[in-house]
Amino acid sequence: MEFTCNLPTTGNNRAACRYLPAREDCRWNEARYRLTGVDAFTQVPFAGNPAVVCLMQEPATEVWMQNLAREMNVSETAFLYKTGDARYDLRWFTPVAEVDLCGHATLASAHSLWETGEVNGATLVFDTKSGPLAARKGDEGIALDFPRVDPTVTASSTALMGALGLGRSHNLLKAGPDLLVELHDEETVRGLAPNFTLLRSIRARGVMVTAPGESGYDFVSRFFAPAVGIDEDPVTGSAHCALGPFWAGKLGKPVMRARQLSRRGGELALKVEPKRVTLTGHAVTVWAGAARIG
Repeated sequence: MEFTCNLPTTGNNRAACRYLPAREDCRWNEARYRLTGVDAFTQVPFAGNPAVVCLMQEPATEVWMQNLAREMNVSETAFLYKTGDARYDLRWFTPVAEVDLCGHATLASAHSLWETGEVNGATLVFDTKSGPLAARKGDEGIALDFPRVDPTVTASSTALMGALGLGRSHNLLKAGPDLLVELHDEETVRGLAPNFTLLRSIRARGVMVTAPGESGYDFVSRFFAPAVGIDEDPVTGSAHCALGPFWAGKLGKPVMRARQLSRRGGELALKVEPKRVTLTGHAVTVWAGAARIG
């Protein structure tokens, strides 16, 4: 079968000249599954949290999506298909499981749709297992409207503290499917070296550790989720649905800047409201292509 590229080389749709080194032999326009590699919550490549965005012409089976996510082997692969004007169905898969909410892969999806010209307006909506999630493009980045999670204090866990390499108990809270550990300072958060084998046995999707920030950030964090195949997530948008309300209460401010202290690192802005949390960040496209196997 012969493939020709019908994408414009100028205007809002820059996919032809930016992603495809050989426009005359382009498969992007005809592909059933368009793939984009995006680094989220960063303004430079090879930082932030990498996600793969798979734009589908029609829904795919869960088995196929899980297999592709395993093949991509990043913390989350996002699968989306268009259901209406600037409206998409969106699901997220780690290499081993589907998750109900993912911030960085949602940011990556919105970024990809706008950058490739699939969506031209300033807002779009994703329908997900966590309900409708709106994204808005602005001068400060892409703002995501996410559900608020209010952490609640729970009994400290000797097993968890040991798995994190902490010598004594610290304030522990339940935050939706995750656990939140409050530490005293940024240096302690940065220096943690968890035992992931032990951490995998903790009954939670993931464990976030957090402390007051320095150098212009209100707070810092790290996020560990070996139970779903991710020893350490580079930047975790969904965790900030709980970290935001937690620190808003402690600091007495609803608008904050946060940094996640993984090796890749990443940053985001937060605005905490009574029922929602707005997460704002940037993203960078690293690569694009198409899946031949459907």
